[in-house]
Amino acid sequence: MIGQVTGTIKELDMASVLIDVGGIGYIVYTTPDSISTLRTGKKASLWTHLAVREQSLDLYGFVTKDELHFFELLLSVSGIGPKSALGILSVATIETLRSAIIEEDSSYLTKVSGIGRKTAEKIVLELREKVGAKDSTTGSLKGESEALEALMAMGYSVHEARDALRSVPKEITLQGDRLREALKNLGSVR
Repeated sequence: MIGQVTGTIKELDMASVLIDVGGIGYIVYTTPDSISTLRTGKKASLWTHLAVREQSLDLYGFVTKDELHFFELLLSVSGIGPKSALGILSVATIETLRSAIIEEDSSYLTKVSGIGRKTAEKIVLELREKVGAKDSTTGSLKGESEALEALMAMGYSVHEARDALRSVPKEITLQGDRLREALKNLGSVR
């Protein structure tokens, strides 16, 4: 099993990186958040998961061990494969996903990741106890969901709204402040 790769980033695209490790180039599939932290020509280290299939060996990598752990938790849910798990991690932060699971909000999971209702309910059911107990994050999910809906009501696409909210610093916790900051981010894009 390949647990970590460290080398020079040779290429970046929307869903993967090519990392040169001792003269061998590994294609590593990853999230947009991880890709945004990497630079071509710079050294990087990624925590990895090797998915062994009948016809392929695919390497999935993450900047933090927490991302890798959450990816592997998602894989433990029946019906969730590596590409689906990566897709789920690509559209929301781990904290937001964890809050949705803890609060048993499968409707948020379907809004955020585009997965079906039954799969979202299965994720909540199977991971609820594994992701931790309720804590101070429980109020944040409702605010995040409402901010997402408010941005969409203003005419922004789900993708634009989600990206704007993901780029808001974690220290900004009040819903109104998060929405204002997301609007500032969107204002600089349009």
